[in-house]
Amino acid sequence: MILKSLRLPLTSLALFGSSLLLNPALADDKLAQLTKAEHRSEANISRNAWRNPVETLGFFGIEPDMTVIEIGPSGGWYTEILAPYLHDEGHYFGAHFSPNSPVGYHRSNLESFERKIRQYPEVYGRATIRHFLPPNETVIGPAEGADMALTFRNVHNWIMAEQEREYFAAFFAALKPGGILGVVEHRAPADASMEFMRTSGYVSEAYVKQLAAEAGFEFVDSSEINANSRDSKDYEEGVWTLPPSLQRGEAERERYLAIGESDRMTLKFRKPE
Repeated sequence: MILKSLRLPLTSLALFGSSLLLNPALADDKLAQLTKAEHRSEANISRNAWRNPVETLGFFGIEPDMTVIEIGPSGGWYTEILAPYLHDEGHYFGAHFSPNSPVGYHRSNLESFERKIRQYPEVYGRATIRHFLPPNETVIGPAEGADMALTFRNVHNWIMAEQEREYFAAFFAALKPGGILGVVEHRAPADASMEFMRTSGYVSEAYVKQLAAEAGFEFVDSSEINANSRDSKDYEEGVWTLPPSLQRGEAERERYLAIGESDRMTLKFRKPE
């Protein structure tokens, strides 16, 4: 367990502000500090070891003066790091579910996220929340106004809803020429069928690259930062068998905890200039 004494008070975050652009090392240090800051729960902090946020965001090339859109922030795990990191010099946009969604979970998830935003105005006060519900609500930021768009463990949801192409098209429209799209997703075997991807929560790297290329993106690079070779990807309950979901409850709980979170691809794309 991470002790409370290791967590950075919100008031001390302001000390980083104006010096970040003068010293890039401070920007990296601020990211690391934010992963343990007091506005984050112990449960969310415990996921740092599996999600590698500092290394992942560093691979994508995030900088504190960027305009960044997080697509599908859900409960706000990455929002807790991104919004305060961009607070002083940049701008955070969260493209969340729409209150007009016909899916009850979407509406309740949005309401929970909005409560989180209101709870810490000093952290999230400059964040802008947009709603995404294709084909009617697709403006997730200023047209060609974002330096970076990021999405974490969401592509499988869009495939299940048969909306994956609408999402990638929205990213492309929102990014500046030269802007970066960063994708982290549960990685399916290379030969996975579309049926497997629609039901398991895993997606092949080839299909993500295909979707990005169809939208107009250029592939830049991939990283194994979030790889997990212990993930066999053959569970009856799909990726939700593993933590943090542990959908099978107590059944073989220790086995799945030992495996850890899913094997994930980490892919970087660019909108052509």
